[in-house]
Amino acid sequence: MSNVLYHIFPNEPFVDLTLYQYGWEKCDPLHSFGPSVRNHYLFHYVISGTGTLSATDFGGATHEYRVRSGDGFMIFPKQVCTYYADETHPWEYTWLEFDGLKVKETLELAGISVTSPIYHPNVKELGLQLRDTMLHITQNNDLSPFQLIGQLYLFVDYLTRSSSRRHLARTGRLQDFYVREALTFVEQNFQNDITVEDIAAFCNLNRSYFSKIFRDAVGQPPQEFLINYRMTKAAELLKITNLPIGTISSAVGYPSQLHFSRAFKNTYGISPKEWRNEHKIIEPK
Repeated sequence: MSNVLYHIFPNEPFVDLTLYQYGWEKCDPLHSFGPSVRNHYLFHYVISGTGTLSATDFGGATHEYRVRSGDGFMIFPKQVCTYYADETHPWEYTWLEFDGLKVKETLELAGISVTSPIYHPNVKELGLQLRDTMLHITQNNDLSPFQLIGQLYLFVDYLTRSSSRRHLARTGRLQDFYVREALTFVEQNFQNDITVEDIAAFCNLNRSYFSKIFRDAVGQPPQEFLINYRMTKAAELLKITNLPIGTISSAVGYPSQLHFSRAFKNTYGISPKEWRNEHKIIEPK
């Protein structure tokens, strides 16, 4: 029977970079997982042994990759994947599932993509530091959310610096300035009844051009980002306050509680009331 550690990250207020779940497993021969589809990015680092990743690209073609000790593999959101351990030398690996605004840029810098999902370190020592950071997260589940996110940033740093496919960062692009302006506008105005047109107008850009550069930089359309940002803020309020759901709806830019509840359920799969019942922080008496 496989040995496994598995943890779920307790918080979600981190927009740039956040954890969802993480763990470690020493697999039995031919132990497999999938086919499955993830909602977020999932990275495995192979500590020992070997295994195979079978991944479908977004054009529908399936590719197989042999992954060995010291390497890693990335699974992308909405990608159908199966992976299984070798029969003779089954792998032991550690993993992180994460997401956020910085992920798309991080993977571009690391040279990791749907068509090139395998990580190989260009410097062995940096690869080992990547491994140790992942294991530190997995083996210290009692760390505070801020400490865990700090370790996640270290992981991202090691990933981009150590990848053999590493690209140089592009700096000073005008598009990046517009995207930063748009993100600042959302952060300061999400509680108001703003639209994508309002964000584009703030940046003095045509909506279609703005939508294109935003999606290229962030990895999702501005409308989807705005909804997800509001839902993240709503989830935080549901967890840490006793505010009525109608009040929270207004606080995140939804004058209609019905529209808010529908958007929340589309994002989290359950109603705001059900989510609060499952995640509410109980104050000590």
